Amino acid sequence: MRLMGILMLAALAVSAQQKGEDRKTLPLSLNKAVEIATSPDGATRLRLANELVTQADARRLQSRAALLPNVDGSYTFRSFTNNLQTFGIQFPQVPGFAFSLPSLVGPLNVNDARATATQSLFDLAAIRRYQAAKAQLSAVRADQSAALAQTKGIIAKSYLNAVRADAALETAKANVALAERVLKQARSQKDAGTGTGIEITRSQVTLANEKQRQIMAEEDRNTARLQLLRALNVQLDAELELTDALKYQPAEIPDAPKALAAARELRPELKAQDQRQLAAKLNYDSLRSERLPSASAFGDYGILGRVNELTIPTRTVGVSVRVPIWDGGRRDARRAEGASQLRQETIRTRDTAQQVELEIRLALETLKSSESQVVVALEALNQSEKELAQAERRFEAGVASGLEVTEAQARVARSRENNIAAVFRQKAARVDLGVAVGNIDMVLQ
Repeated sequence: MRLMGILMLAALAVSAQQKGEDRKTLPLSLNKAVEIATSPDGATRLRLANELVTQADARRLQSRAALLPNVDGSYTFRSFTNNLQTFGIQFPQVPGFAFSLPSLVGPLNVNDARATATQSLFDLAAIRRYQAAKAQLSAVRADQSAALAQTKGIIAKSYLNAVRADAALETAKANVALAERVLKQARSQKDAGTGTGIEITRSQVTLANEKQRQIMAEEDRNTARLQLLRALNVQLDAELELTDALKYQPAEIPDAPKALAAARELRPELKAQDQRQLAAKLNYDSLRSERLPSASAFGDYGILGRVNELTIPTRTVGVSVRVPIWDGGRRDARRAEGASQLRQETIRTRDTAQQVELEIRLALETLKSSESQVVVALEALNQSEKELAQAERRFEAGVASGLEVTEAQARVARSRENNIAAVFRQKAARVDLGVAVGNIDMVLQ
């Protein structure tokens, strides 16, 4: 049950219903979407990461158990017979008697209730294994932080894509309205005797094309919303009302060295890989330490006696030292495997650092490019709107043809679409840079 996300959306639905809305529209901001996705029952990626942390912590506890006391209790009931001659006990023939004492003893019924305890005194290999498990737990927790940042980035981009699709649909509707206005103007000029039929036909073709783009924009909008709902891990039949608009805000573009330095401190992937390399080193050290002697203490205490007779307390106390001598080469093979795993993690550490640097540099280039694209798109939109206004005045004055108006209209429509695409790309680039540096929360503020 996706409890947190469902409760949030349900509360929003109740609020919308109380306001008397016909449909159960759910107001959703970017911050609210991130909050839903990062709740305990939110996005699938984050829930799986939480389970991995639980597993790693369980493995840490298992490794620690080898260093803690181990206490067992037991009860044994035995009914047995025995041949004393097997112990070298043989009774001689008694003079004057035709028989000898029997060698068979029993049956005897014996109770034995006992508690047994063992404690490791020195086992360097077990200590290293426990330390490696702790390092692996730290790595998985860092992976959890990475999954959280990635989830926030995915939700942010999904939300922005849905907002972009809404803006694209509104633009498509505005383009249809503009085409209808131009067609009406062409018909008016034709009725006044200053226009031609080809101008009406041309305007009708433009209107049909804009209506087709509107249909495609509606499909894109519905698809983007479904993808957002899926990313939030909530019901796909919910009706959303996105409260954040697609507005351009200039972004501060940091220098690459500054961004790389921040990433080394903030990126959880780097921390996770460092801990994995440490865990591999500790595991290798534990395998090397298996050649060393290990010591443990043991003891037991219990009562022992025949059934229905007096039982006597008995005990055993001792120290055991284990010295590995030869195991058929198994330890050598395991050490070779551990050394290979350590080399693999060293390679991955270097590769992860290079990947982080690549992501930062790509995000910076994309952000720089998108900032320039937004400036150019805004200028193009402004100029195209001026061109359309001038073309319409010229057409109404009879000094220009309808073709000039139609071409200006087409440039306005494309400029609107280019402006939306550029603003979306700039905002998505900001999110990518935030994820790459490790400060996605600052981007979402």
